[in-house]
Amino acid sequence: MEPAVKKLINDPSTLVVDALRGMAAAHPDTLRVDLDNRIVYRADAPVNGKVALVSGGGSGHEPLHGGFVGPGMLTAAIAGEVFTSPVPDQIMAATTAVDGGAGVLHIVKNYTGDVMNFEMAAELAAAETGGEVATVVTDDDVAVQDSLYTAGRRGVGVTVLLEKIAGAAAEQGRSLAEVADIARRVNDAGRSMGVALTSCTVPAAGRPTFDLPEDEMEIGIGIHGEPGRRRVPLAPAREIAEMLVEPILADRDFTGSGVLAFLNGMGASPLLELYLMYGEVARILEGSGITVARSLVGPYITSLDMAGCSLTLLSVDDELVRLWDAPVNTPGLRWGA
Repeated sequence: MEPAVKKLINDPSTLVVDALRGMAAAHPDTLRVDLDNRIVYRADAPVNGKVALVSGGGSGHEPLHGGFVGPGMLTAAIAGEVFTSPVPDQIMAATTAVDGGAGVLHIVKNYTGDVMNFEMAAELAAAETGGEVATVVTDDDVAVQDSLYTAGRRGVGVTVLLEKIAGAAAEQGRSLAEVADIARRVNDAGRSMGVALTSCTVPAAGRPTFDLPEDEMEIGIGIHGEPGRRRVPLAPAREIAEMLVEPILADRDFTGSGVLAFLNGMGASPLLELYLMYGEVARILEGSGITVARSLVGPYITSLDMAGCSLTLLSVDDELVRLWDAPVNTPGLRWGA
């Protein structure tokens, strides 16, 4: 079949499974992939006596979530179709497969389909195995209160930071209640804001999700191409940085502790531009009296081929910094391992 759009695909209908097959081939020693249920597992799962972390959602945000499966982060990740939640049966299969007897934490971005399907799967898994399942929902996006796909705020960039920090807590052998508490602390302490320079193109649709003129940008965009706060004329990076930082600082007081500053690419903006943007953000934070304790720059929660970026600020204390610095070994994030 001829591709409907200029992308490296065979057929839009098999895109997700084809990508997962490639992921399995690329990481044969560290991951195993269930193509039928579209689940990526740590090769050694389940780990007896250790809390398991399960996340997932629509495909198209890579490396989130499958790229964050491995020691120090997720135990399993479930892939839905592009921008579409996985179904309860998929989530339940992952949950029961990874339970090593210490319980399972579901990490769910606040989108209506994801929340509903993970909730249903948690109930089914608990009924089938008697295992304990806790859930933490991320809702860090300050752009809009309600969106096309959410009641309340959207879950975006803080999800990456939460999966890393909660994963480190689980690796230490902490209880399900303790790991869930750490995850909630991270969500409560993080805020995000994004900007789109272009739309993304869902392969099955074959055309941009929305029309964004060449001389305009969308402030407060969602990771599925949802509308943001407003459309404004294209501006220099220093002004865009202000548009990202200002609403975050207006929503939460980040003085008094260090922050983890995460400048994320949406898929099509090169690292050259992302580092430039981080430099502008760092300048503004310094001028606001905010100390950056740790930073992360790169495309970690993307929106297919959208050009643009998002900023996440997370207040951190010594414990959260230690958990962030702890070893991690996944396809998408790796250090100290």
